[in-house]
Amino acid sequence: MWRCGCSPASDVTRPNPNPSSHPPHSPCVVAPVITTDGLTKRFGPVQALEDLTVDIPPGTWGLLGPNGAGKTTLLRLLLGLTDPTSGSARVAGVDPARDPVGVREQTGLAPERDAFVRGATGTEYVTYAGRLGGLPADVAAQRAHSVLDFVGLGEARYRPTVDYSQGMGQRVKIAQALVHDPDLLFLDEPTNGLDPEGREEMLELVGNLASTHDVSVVMASHILPEVEAVCEGALVLSNGQAVTNARLEDLTALRRSTLRVRVRGDVDAFAEQLAGREAELETSPEGVRLVHLPEDAGPRLVLAAAREAGVQVRELTPARQDLEEALVRSLQEGSA
Repeated sequence: MWRCGCSPASDVTRPNPNPSSHPPHSPCVVAPVITTDGLTKRFGPVQALEDLTVDIPPGTWGLLGPNGAGKTTLLRLLLGLTDPTSGSARVAGVDPARDPVGVREQTGLAPERDAFVRGATGTEYVTYAGRLGGLPADVAAQRAHSVLDFVGLGEARYRPTVDYSQGMGQRVKIAQALVHDPDLLFLDEPTNGLDPEGREEMLELVGNLASTHDVSVVMASHILPEVEAVCEGALVLSNGQAVTNARLEDLTALRRSTLRVRVRGDVDAFAEQLAGREAELETSPEGVRLVHLPEDAGPRLVLAAAREAGVQVRELTPARQDLEEALVRSLQEGSA
């Protein structure tokens, strides 16, 4: 259950269907912006998405996974562009399978590939997107100017989109996705093809979306530092299944059963002493030594092993995993 002021667990459960059962002063429940229940999609013999049951709260959320994990299929299902084989979804309160037009009125998509209108200027392109989103002509034109200013294309609004640079093209795609004031914005690889400076500017823009436009964002990306920079949490897919769905602070939390250690002396003897105590010494590719403790063990076990091995402990701290390590571990556990 997602609650105000609380960090949700990795396995997201549904809100209580009986609100009256909450204590009088319990924290308020935040309704998910996306809910899926057993969502499954097959293409002939290929299982693209399998029994996906997750909740994604309001805010900025990453969508991660290797190629073929099911990210594109999930986006198409959530946007009502394809029907599920079984299961269901609700996006901004709308069932995309039953009301695909309605869900696209509540959402915006900035696709990975360019989809410009030949010969249209930035203003014409974004105004046209607003009309498709159900806005009257005068409102669509007014909103187009506003969102083009927001994404930094105010001075280029009357230039043909075919003359835009790669970075300008990414920005105008966000503008057309925002023009009809959606509740939820899907960004598919928004920094694709940008140089380092362009990436930083795009991430700053994405980071400002929630605060300036009160819109939730789902950002599909294969670049982990970008997700870590702007997202509050992430859904990780592998082989069409969810392997984790959690806030980043929970994914990268301190691992109480693993300690980072730096010692001086006979490392092999130290490892033997640890093994005799059912602990394991691991050396990462970067040369960092980690001690994996058995259940209910603590730092005293490491200090005792060091004393018996005759080594000096120079550092002993809880280990914190970065997002890349957390993702790798999640994928390994998901495939086990």
